[in-house]
Amino acid sequence: MSKNSSSKNRLLRRASQALIASVAVAFAFSAAAAKAEVIIDVDMTKQTMHVASSSGEYTWPVSTARSGFSTPRGHFAPTGMERMHYSQKYHNSPMPYSIFFRGGYAIHGTYATAALGTPASHGCVRLSPEHARMLYEMVQREGATIAINGSPRGLRYASR
Repeated sequence: MSKNSSSKNRLLRRASQALIASVAVAFAFSAAAAKAEVIIDVDMTKQTMHVASSSGEYTWPVSTARSGFSTPRGHFAPTGMERMHYSQKYHNSPMPYSIFFRGGYAIHGTYATAALGTPASHGCVRLSPEHARMLYEMVQREGATIAINGSPRGLRYASR
């Protein structure tokens, strides 16, 4: 093997190692970014929302669907966000800081704060305007996953 060929092999080996290191760093950064997502966990039994984000952890009272209506259960991702939405279905009702997650269902602020902690909505997840603003800003920055579990007090669902 000539000296020139040996130099080329060392150069190729270093380039390969640098490429592998670059890929590893990019993967680490993408994994870290994925972990930065806001986790929103709605417990319909307790009528609470637990939020974990890079800015901290919070537990807030919410209102989910009252009798005769339903809030979808399951795991969701935000499908749209509006700073101020007005419901076309329910008398142009204001829905500040709306985070839509399934069709017309959203997490949003409500001015009926006395009802928080009890089932009171047509199916959306309501929270105080201040908490809705905080959540909206977190989700704008970090993205989110949404989990909705449990059953509102007094309501029973058949098991599958």
